Formats: sequence, C-alpha cells, structure tokens
Amino acid sequence: MKGYIAPTMESQEFIKDYDYEANNESMKFTSIIILTYNQLNFTKLCIESIRKFTPLENYEIIVVDNNSTDDTVEWLENQENLKVIYNKENKGFPAGCNQGMVISKGDNLLLLNNDTIVTPNWLNNLQMALYSSNDIGAVGCISNNCSNFQEIQVNYTNISEMLEFSTKINVSTPSAWDYRLKLIGYCYMIKREVLDKIGLLDERFTPGNYEDDDLSLRILSEGYKLFLCKDTFIHHFGSVSFANEGSIFSQVLFNNKIKIQEKWGFDTNYHERVKSGIIGLIDSDLMESFNVLDVGCGIGGTLLEINNKYRNANLYGIETSEAVAKVAKGVCSVLVGDIEKLELPYKTKFFDYILLADMLEYVIDPWELIKKMKKYLKKDGYILANLPNIMHVSVLKNIINGRFKYEDIGILNKTHIRFFTLAEIEELFNFASYEVTSITANPLELSPSDSTLIHALCALGNENLRHQYSIYQYIVKAKNKLDLTRYENDDMVNLKFKLMRLDNNIDLNKSLEYIFDMYNKYKEDFVDDIDYLVANHIINKKQVKDMVVAELLKRNINILLE
Repeated sequence: MKGYIAPTMESQEFIKDYDYEANNESMKFTSIIILTYNQLNFTKLCIESIRKFTPLENYEIIVVDNNSTDDTVEWLENQENLKVIYNKENKGFPAGCNQGMVISKGDNLLLLNNDTIVTPNWLNNLQMALYSSNDIGAVGCISNNCSNFQEIQVNYTNISEMLEFSTKINVSTPSAWDYRLKLIGYCYMIKREVLDKIGLLDERFTPGNYEDDDLSLRILSEGYKLFLCKDTFIHHFGSVSFANEGSIFSQVLFNNKIKIQEKWGFDTNYHERVKSGIIGLIDSDLMESFNVLDVGCGIGGTLLEINNKYRNANLYGIETSEAVAKVAKGVCSVLVGDIEKLELPYKTKFFDYILLADMLEYVIDPWELIKKMKKYLKKDGYILANLPNIMHVSVLKNIINGRFKYEDIGILNKTHIRFFTLAEIEELFNFASYEVTSITANPLELSPSDSTLIHALCALGNENLRHQYSIYQYIVKAKNKLDLTRYENDDMVNLKFKLMRLDNNIDLNKSLEYIFDMYNKYKEDFVDDIDYLVANHIINKKQVKDMVVAELLKRNINILLE
C-alpha cells in the first residue's frame, strides 16, 4: 500500500498546528529548490511542512514557477520568506531547477518536488549523512511512492498517521545509509562543492526524466559516493505533473533513455545491474574485512550491494569499457581492459572472492581464465560465477526446428562465444583444480509444449537429465584448492626428497640450500608447497617445519608456515 493523504486545507492546517519544535542543532545552510506548475494544494502542503519541520535560520526556499495557470502565482506573491522566479513559459524540470540553483546561496542544495510533504527531523538526518564523509557527494531519502527501490510499504490513511509513522523512522542511524548508483530527483541533496565541480542539470533532458540519473553518474565519475538514507522518510504523492499525460510521459521517458545512452556511450540500465544471486553466495561475517574482485563490474552495482551488506569489504573491479569504468571509480578500485590480456597488478593470493558473473560465456578461453585467476585467489578463496544453460528447452526447441537464432539478450545472446551445459561447467572448474562446493539452478516456468518436448527428450535419452532442460542459468561457488599435478614436476619431486633428508638429519646444509633455491623460484607458492609436502610425506612434521622456519629467519624472509 502506498499510503493516502488528502491534499486539502485540513491537512495543511494539521501540519501548521502540529506540536513540533524543529531541532536547532548546528546545521549547514540549505537551499531548497521547488518547481511549481499548477497543483497549488500540493505546493501549499509542501511549503507548510518545510516551515514546520525545518529550523528557519538554516534554509531558504526558492520556488521556480513554470507559468502556472491556476492560483499558484497569486498565492506565491503573498508569501513571505520565499525567493520566487516567475517563468513566462514552462521551461521543464532541468532548466527550472538550474534557475533556482543559480540564485541559491546554500552550502548544499536540495531539489524537492512540490508534491512532497517533509517530516520531523528530515533535513537534520540528510545532512548527517551528507557530511559523514568527505567523499559523500549527494544523498536522498525513502518514501511511500518512488522508483529505484527507494519506496517502502506503508499503511497510513491520513496526515496524522503519516507523521506518526515518519517519527519512528526519522532517527539518525548510520547503518541505515545505503550506497547507491543513482538517486531519484524528488528529494535530492547535493553539496555545493560537488555541484560546482560537476555542473548544473543537463537541459537536454527537458522536460524531465533521466536528468537525475545523469547527475548521479557525474557525481560517481568524480569519485564521490551517493547515500540513500533509509533513516529519512517523506511523503510523496507522485507523478502529479504527468498524471493526465500518460502517453506524453512514456514518450519523454523513451526519448530521454536514448539521450542518456548517447551521452554516456553505454546502456546505463544494463551496466547498473545487480547480480543478486551471486551476492547470496558470500558467507563472510558481516563485519569481516575481505577483498572482492568483480570481473565485468559495470558501473559497480553488484559491488555496492556487497558493500551495503558487508561494510568492511574492499572492492575491486575490472571493466572492458573505459566509459563505464569512469563511473565505476566512484564505487571501487577499477582496472580497464580485457581480462584475458591484462597483466593484473594485484598481489598473489589477495582475493577472498572473485566474481565471474555473466562473464565466462563472453571470453575466448574460459579454461585459461579461471586458471589465471587462481593465482590471485586466497588459499581458501572462492570463485563465484553464473553461466547460461545451453540445454534449456527453448534452445533445443529451436534447434530441432532448424533454427539457432542469436538474440539481443538471453541464452543465445549474440555476444556469447562459449556455451555450457551442467557437465561442461563441472569440467571447467575441475580442469583448473577448483572444488565446486555448490551449484544453484535457476529454472524458468515451462509452457505445456515445453513439458511435452522435455518428456519426449527424456524418452529418447536420459531421464536423469529432465531437470536440466528447465534450467536457464547455473550459479556456481567453487573453492580454490591445490593443483596436485604440480607435485609431479622435477622441482617438486626433488623438494620432497630434500625435506625427507631434513627429516632424517642427512646433508642438512645442502638440503636447505636447495629448499631455498625453490623459494626463490616459486615464492608465490612456497608456503603451500612446504605445507603440502610436509603434511603428506614427512614423519617428524614439527621438527622439519621448525628447521625451515629457522632458516627463514636467518635469511630475513618474513613469511609464516601453517
């Protein structure tokens, strides 16, 4: 339920008479910019709520009227403590906001829709989040009516119930500040210094929509972060300006989606996707510090959601598109390039998790890629991946009818160059010496004809494969493990024998000399090699390890054996 408040004089009077004294704690000065175009009742409620719930000396209200034809202009002319710009034509949302921002004097600027009702402690909470760190560029709040997952369920039916509801939420709580890739412009608060750096709203998006997406992308591109403050709730009636212009709104939305893709050089909706199925495979403690690499990170949506759950996670990304990576730098430490060709600068055994989500089907040699990533994965680290299933019945149905048609999206995406069944997925990870600890299957709902075809396929082939025909995608969690074939090479065989000689107190100096020749040759794997060989081939394990440790100290080598 989205909640209901009557936009009436009674609601306005209730706010005016509400028993509340705004918290006059130290706050930076805020310029609140509101656009109006008719809908006077909503404007009255909005401005009355600001006056009630915001300390007077800490803000200014700038109203830009876009040539209203009702009584809005007359009402505004009779108001005190407002800065008003009266346009002779409807300039749209971006241009109108820019007019207000140009004349503003606040340390921070807040774009606020006129169809909102602000609530107790709203501005204090937003400022607490905005100035919690130098790298926070802008903040937004939650509401009863908003896209971008900024909406929560409510059940109030009048202004009194709404204010009571908001009072319970509006308690400053840093753990309720979520990192976001974008914020919706109905309540958008940005630092002055950040706006000065990135510029005003882009008026190519007139009359409105996607200008807030663009603003968010520019903030991230400058290395700043965005917070959604889940500890701040305001009421939003929603879509008042476009309520009677559904077809026009849809066309504007479509046109501006094209404009933002042309401006940024990539599909913003695609590259902001969150691979939520992958996130659920991370099983670290919530407060644990760990390193995670997302290969094909887009603008960082998945990494941000990991960071929202695991606040001490260290985020790294790799992205092929320089334009996309420019935005992602506001989220993580990002490299640009082809993962198959890049020389990676990371330390060996650095990452706890490496994400290969929607990735392995795009690369030329997925077998070599996951072997390559093994070097950078901790001993007990995990690869998390998802892969489409070429055995899905929709693909097979087309094949038996003589078609293998590539699509823009889906299993047969025209950019896919590798295809997998469940058996090939298991072989892929076994080839690179990973232990597959879990495979989760994502099925699609089957039509009656799909079920009939699957029944026929099982009659011709293996009944045990029935379930695989309905699976669209597999999500894999694979644990790093030692590649035991390495211990068949001459160096490792000789290393084993030298350790055995230490075990038997034979030729100690020469044996140690050889062991540390192997250290110089295999530094990255030395500890694992010693641990494995001692565990599997040495009788006096502690004695031999103590001898190796003593030699490590003697040579000023700072590594630890288990």
